[in-house]
Amino acid sequence: MWEGVAIVVIAAGLLLWIDSLRARERAVKAGREACGRYKLEVLDDTVWFARLRLVRDEDGQLKLARTYTFEFSDTGNNRRHGAIVMLGGELQDLHLEPYPIQ
Repeated sequence: MWEGVAIVVIAAGLLLWIDSLRARERAVKAGREACGRYKLEVLDDTVWFARLRLVRDEDGQLKLARTYTFEFSDTGNNRRHGAIVMLGGELQDLHLEPYPIQ
């Protein structure tokens, strides 16, 4: 009996891990595209996982909302922070720390 439960838990964990990897890849792409659009430099070329929670989408369905943070630079000499929220596998929000336009 407990072997079956263990297999289900392991399978669910594996599916969550694969889904998280896909969401992270999309978050990295969204961060690069946003920084490219505003002529900013993405630092360390990656995002960091910050938060996981359950939220409802526009249709009222429960989905995982993952928040990732990253750093970018507007001058090349500083570090500014950004955040990306992925709802399921789709981009929900992208925030860049304010910086002076040159």
